[in-house]
Amino acid sequence: MYILMSAIAFSILIGIVILFQLALAAGMPWGSFAMGGKFPGKYPPAMRVAALFQVIMLALLVSIVLSKSGFMFPDWYPFANAAIWFVVVFSVIATIMNIITRSKWERRIWAPVSLLLLITSITVAIG
Repeated sequence: MYILMSAIAFSILIGIVILFQLALAAGMPWGSFAMGGKFPGKYPPAMRVAALFQVIMLALLVSIVLSKSGFMFPDWYPFANAAIWFVVVFSVIATIMNIITRSKWERRIWAPVSLLLLITSITVAIG
């Protein structure tokens, strides 16, 4: 049961990150909350495209977690069983980057989210 709960928590958190990335791509002036605050205000066009790419990547990550947990995509399980470790490594890197960023807002908001994503992805991976 804890695996399923972890997968659902991971999904909710990734959903929040996806909504944030979509907002950045749509032109919301929240650039200081991402990428170390390098692009305060609205993202430039190239970064908006990068935000959309990140949405796709995050959707793939959540699909892997949901498959590994047995919640969705049962045909993906053999792939997800190995790919879950990519999700864990991605979460480790995201956590480190959000902890060491120059942006105090990223540290305050996204570092805890990244840490929770890491914990929940590890739980699903070893469960």
